[in-house]
Amino acid sequence: MKFLRFFIIIFISLTTSIKADLYKNLINQLEDGRKLIFIRHAYAPGNGDPAGFNLNDCSTQRNLSDDGRKQAQRIGEFFNKNKIEIDKVLSSEWCRCKETAKIAFKNYSTNSFLNSFYSSKFSKNKDKQLKAFNYYIKNLKSKKNLIFVTHYVFISEVLNYGPSSGEIVVSDKNLNIIGSVEIDF
Repeated sequence: MKFLRFFIIIFISLTTSIKADLYKNLINQLEDGRKLIFIRHAYAPGNGDPAGFNLNDCSTQRNLSDDGRKQAQRIGEFFNKNKIEIDKVLSSEWCRCKETAKIAFKNYSTNSFLNSFYSSKFSKNKDKQLKAFNYYIKNLKSKKNLIFVTHYVFISEVLNYGPSSGEIVVSDKNLNIIGSVEIDF
């Protein structure tokens, strides 16, 4: 039994130091700039949107909860605390993404290529959106980081990675994942 406790303590110690090293490496990579930062919108309870929702009417959509708003604030604090330079913040046109961007970063603009294509109503846009996104990335000239506040389906399609709500996923311009940070609420 003592051996098992000793093993557990060693395991926890090692994984904590590995996580700290990965975190520090990610911050160093972000300090270098030229990274693509994908953020899944903060916590919005549920799945998808209600039937008949209207993209131009937030009251008809699935929106951030109070916990989601706290999480969005913590996302912004992560970037401020680590003094990460950002060129611009682009958001999906969905209200939960815009609210995440506004709370975390204040200034943002929307771009339809970041929109969700989860529902059958928007699934036909997927190829057009991905083509527009790839064109945008190919023509990037900034030496600073670029933030995309978007949806699970978009991030999973582009990076082949399934993010949690409010998770920050960092990649290079070739869409190779460098690391991620989960932000609690």
